[in-house]
Amino acid sequence: MKKLFITATIALFLISGFAFGQSSLPVGKTQLNVGVGLSEWGVPFYIGIDKSIHKDFTIGGEFSYRSYNEKWDSSDYRHNIMGFSGNGNYHFNTIMDIPQNWDFYAGLNLGFYIWSSPDTYSGSHSNGLGLGAQIGGRYNLSDKVGLNLEFGGGNAFTGGKLGITVKL
Repeated sequence: MKKLFITATIALFLISGFAFGQSSLPVGKTQLNVGVGLSEWGVPFYIGIDKSIHKDFTIGGEFSYRSYNEKWDSSDYRHNIMGFSGNGNYHFNTIMDIPQNWDFYAGLNLGFYIWSSPDTYSGSHSNGLGLGAQIGGRYNLSDKVGLNLEFGGGNAFTGGKLGITVKL
């Protein structure tokens, strides 16, 4: 998993030398984000949407899903986690001298996570709220498509995310 993450990060920076994009999301516009993440509990897949409410602020929602196996008391158990979260991000492009095709941001998220485990599992996974923070960057390959890399923690989506962004 670490090799995939390092390879993806290197690819993001190599692509940035050969492509040209537009500025961050205009006010009132939305974008769709799809990708995979890094987590202690399996490989999450996510889909989310962001809407620009100000030239420097976006709000959005996200759905994530992951499934993983765990060995507990000499038995194998299959767990599933679904997450529903909302986020708010501040985009630094206005206050920093950032090239037009890049978008750097940081923000907070609040989500609800549903853990599904077999009835015979006696471990300690539970449903609940998660508050987290994230910092990320996006490289716009064109005025419609970009690559997104985000790091975060404090909720069930620990680690990071790598995905594609499509401006709608």
